Amino acid sequence: MKNTIFILNDDSPKYQQIYEQFKSFIKRGDIHPNDSLPSIRQLAESLQVSRNTTLMAYEQLLAEGYIRSEARKGYFVNELQQVLVQDTFNPPHKKHKVTVTPVEVDFRAGAVDQTNFPLKIWRRISNQVLTLPESFRYGEPFGEVCLREQIATYLFQYRGVKTEPNAIIIGSSTQQMLIHLGQILKDDNAGIIIEDPGYDGAMEAFRFHRFRIETLPVYETGANFSVLEKLESRLIYVTPSHQSPLGVSMSIQQRQMLIHWANNKNGFIIEDDYDSEFRYTQRPFPALASIDSTRVIYLGNFSKSFLPGIRLSYMVLPELLLNRYKKQFLHFESTSSLLSQLTMAKFMEEGEWNRHIKRMRLVYKRKMQCLVSELKKHFKQSISIIGEQSGLFVLVKVHLNHSEEWLIERASIYGVKVYPTSIYFIKNHPAEAIIKLGFSNLTRDEIQKGVKLLNKAWED
Repeated sequence: MKNTIFILNDDSPKYQQIYEQFKSFIKRGDIHPNDSLPSIRQLAESLQVSRNTTLMAYEQLLAEGYIRSEARKGYFVNELQQVLVQDTFNPPHKKHKVTVTPVEVDFRAGAVDQTNFPLKIWRRISNQVLTLPESFRYGEPFGEVCLREQIATYLFQYRGVKTEPNAIIIGSSTQQMLIHLGQILKDDNAGIIIEDPGYDGAMEAFRFHRFRIETLPVYETGANFSVLEKLESRLIYVTPSHQSPLGVSMSIQQRQMLIHWANNKNGFIIEDDYDSEFRYTQRPFPALASIDSTRVIYLGNFSKSFLPGIRLSYMVLPELLLNRYKKQFLHFESTSSLLSQLTMAKFMEEGEWNRHIKRMRLVYKRKMQCLVSELKKHFKQSISIIGEQSGLFVLVKVHLNHSEEWLIERASIYGVKVYPTSIYFIKNHPAEAIIKLGFSNLTRDEIQKGVKLLNKAWED
């Protein structure tokens, strides 16, 4: 190998090409263990490159153990383990190709309408924020004051919740908020009541803290509150404005009953108000926390209504818990982006948030109407639609005597991705399969195409 000549090109750095060539020779066995390599000077002259180039190549080979340097003798090839050598030139066994149908329509619920996102406005405000001195520091542990002030104003005007900015905590996600809450509530509450079916992310957050889980059965007509008195827990997690996933809303009588229960138990209600902005038949229901906030922990977020990737959520803590929470987490950094907080605060201050919600309510209402209309047209009596009054998804109860797994697999064969609901049920399992269909990021044409393909998949 003393007169080694490589063909070098301009596609990548020359030292890297030399390194790759030598590594290939060594791994294939073209250069044997303990063979000597050209000196740095010899190699540089033969390849017409600088000595520094060949030195960098050798140093990389040395660092990775392919060669060694012996004083006053030069560079020599190290012996490689047989496994490494075999892995290099033995071709892997051929695997059978699995034919996968490309996804043509994805009824994913965790997305927002991309075409109506206020990209130019958000970019303009983001650029302004980057010129502010406060953008170049660590943020406040419980969230930026400017954003908490805007949220407090919004909650009072649109959700009826009266709160001070100081009582608002900013975080990255609802689930993260629930994990933090579990830390301060688990000493006082050995158990928690959750809706069945209910938000699976909440279930996992409470299981993380080893809460004893009790369930509140929820049906298409609403929750069965008669079981509350039989349950031991003093903590309950609910989605009263748009139950996840069934879509029903608590009546004012049920809300008052729940407040009365919490006061009698000296317990707390965790109200997840995750997408209450999108109600299509009447005005959004007032929040549970607007009736009595002393026993209600209110959760909200910007993921469903604005942008999932922004990772911005918030909660309003009652006075009974606020000091305890702040004492527990005072020395922890905020989990949400400072830049996202400052941008959203400015976005709300300029009135863009309210304009966005008003615009998207109309956009999503039309998409909901399109989806429901297409489902009824193609399936007629073969399905029942659940939750068409609000939210960014519907549930479809399929009366075709097929399992959830079969329905999802058949849909995928026809290029349609649909989603299960079995993950939301604990004990209160339905007699028939229920499929979840989101529509927020689909066009009208995609919705129509997706339903037609589903009809072929399920009824052929």
